[in-house]
Amino acid sequence: MFRRFYNMASNPFSKELAAADAHVTEDMAQVHKRLDHLARTGGVGLVTADPGMGKTFAVRAWAAKLNPNTTKLVYMCMSTVTNMEFYRQLCYGFGLDPYFKKSDMYRDIQACIRNLADERGMRVVVVVDEAQYLHSSVLRDLQMLVNFDMDSRDLMALVLVGHSVLCQYLSRQPYESLRQRIAVNYRMEGLDEGQAKAYVREMLLKAGADPDIFDDAALAAAHGVSGGSIRRLNSVVVNALTIGAQQQARAVDAEMVRSAAEELSIA
Repeated sequence: MFRRFYNMASNPFSKELAAADAHVTEDMAQVHKRLDHLARTGGVGLVTADPGMGKTFAVRAWAAKLNPNTTKLVYMCMSTVTNMEFYRQLCYGFGLDPYFKKSDMYRDIQACIRNLADERGMRVVVVVDEAQYLHSSVLRDLQMLVNFDMDSRDLMALVLVGHSVLCQYLSRQPYESLRQRIAVNYRMEGLDEGQAKAYVREMLLKAGADPDIFDDAALAAAHGVSGGSIRRLNSVVVNALTIGAQQQARAVDAEMVRSAAEELSIA
């Protein structure tokens, strides 16, 4: 409804947005720089954020730029699994048939990574999303998965993506060895008010709409209720546009934004 009323070719605030159409936030730019470095050098990387800050989308946008002929990417998001299930997922990601024994799967995974890196000259990147849910046994095994030639070479990049609490988990003594292997660590801070305004206006413009549908006061209100979360901001903006279209309003004001936020609240 609001797309037609505001002359939008698409909904620019949808989660289905193509990575190529993304607005590059400061957080996203920082994540991409660090992942570029990690992919070149190998090792363990950590990307954390509070819920809704766009960490998965930032990684997806980075992954979309990778050349599949030079980089093998394995993405895993089902993290609430047992140790054995984790190894099976990893085998499937590399196109391997999983064995019944963990030691056999470990051997095959390392052999596959070694072949990709040494024989085919490819970079290997494994991304584990929602890593805050990983079982302690999986976290302990990760340091062995990245151990090649008696821990003398980095043949793969392992990226752990999760909520901010993941850093607290990794600070515990049992994970000291894994923590010492972290070469890249970035915590996303979310959008400040200026970034939020620039984001909404650019996305409206990309959709073919008037970038000034929201005035400064409305955008300030949208940022205030979103708390820096890009997911929450998207929801509030879409709801406010819907309210505006229902009221046949050519501009969305701060009151509409506050009403939109109240409708989304479950408190």
